Amino acid sequence: MPEPTSYYKQLLEQSLGTPFTAGNKVDILKNGNEIFPAMLEAINNARERIEFLTFVYWTGNIAYDFAKALSRKAEEGLEVFVILDSFGAAKMPREISLLMERSGVNIKWFRPMPQWKLWKIDNRTHRKVLICDGEVAFTGGVGIAEEWEGDARNEREWRDTHFRIQGPAVFGLQAAFMENWIETGQKLKFDHSIKGNSLPDSNTHIQVIRTAASVRWSDIVMLYQALIKMAKESIRITTAYFNPNPVMIELLKEAAQRGVEVQIMVPGKNIDKHVARMAGDGSFEPLLDSDVKLWYYQKTMLHAKIITVDDQLSCVGSANFNHRSMLKDDEVNVVILDKEITGTLNDHFEEDLLHCEQVEKDRWKKRSLLKRALEKITWIINRQI
Repeated sequence: MPEPTSYYKQLLEQSLGTPFTAGNKVDILKNGNEIFPAMLEAINNARERIEFLTFVYWTGNIAYDFAKALSRKAEEGLEVFVILDSFGAAKMPREISLLMERSGVNIKWFRPMPQWKLWKIDNRTHRKVLICDGEVAFTGGVGIAEEWEGDARNEREWRDTHFRIQGPAVFGLQAAFMENWIETGQKLKFDHSIKGNSLPDSNTHIQVIRTAASVRWSDIVMLYQALIKMAKESIRITTAYFNPNPVMIELLKEAAQRGVEVQIMVPGKNIDKHVARMAGDGSFEPLLDSDVKLWYYQKTMLHAKIITVDDQLSCVGSANFNHRSMLKDDEVNVVILDKEITGTLNDHFEEDLLHCEQVEKDRWKKRSLLKRALEKITWIINRQI
């Protein structure tokens, strides 16, 4: 008898053309209280090289904590490479980047603004990756700003999930960093310190999918379509920004109609970009008509990006379930074939449901004409959301 996971592994490798690697270890980090100490510990323990890429780098104590930690390692003689998206990190105080630069941190800005190639301004790197010594990597939804500090106890502390990964999947995340590094005009930098990092005591299989801005639908689209089509029992989607295209809506409807329990959790009243919620709301009615369950998370801003399928696999990373992640931005996601990891993430989903308001079909159909009109107006900027 083949392993239960072989069905998902085969279909995803067939669809994406990217093989899974075995011998990986994954730790789930929930909210800033767990995420930031683990990342800073990895930086402090690094011996040779640090690579750090992020979209959001704003303000607050944590912004200075990261700058100081990276600066110390550069002063110790480590190679420290940092890529900051020039749009996402635009609010970062200049003194933070100066601190790192003066300490020898090699900082590059992704697609500086303004520039004469106007078409590039709209395409950002939304990836969030930290790699230390080619042995341990972090990825997920978190940015470096005070909004992510704490434990999602109130509306000032965002709800997010990040992942610490060890094993050969680290190479895929390192390649995502290097791709953006080269685009900043730098040369390829091999990490000669790596001596192999497969973990024989762990059999977690991971597929790393990176995607770049394109005139076509990207690999993230192919990945999300494959996940929905292969689901047999359940699919749970947690996303900060939900704005699916018509094909995705049809796939979600078809999944529900064939008996798959489809649940989608999105931010409620505390969303940071209300136009994004308005755009996503426009897709609710056909989904509700197909018995898809929709939930508004009400406690604080929900920023996690997680999909689980059939209690067997998880898809996590930087990409949201929206037009921008599928078409506009550079993203990186990892697919994790591990029932225990998936089970824990499903437990988190159930815990988050305690702070959710379900979108009821009958009540939704009675929403005001103004609300309906505002949903339709967003089509003008749909691909920006």
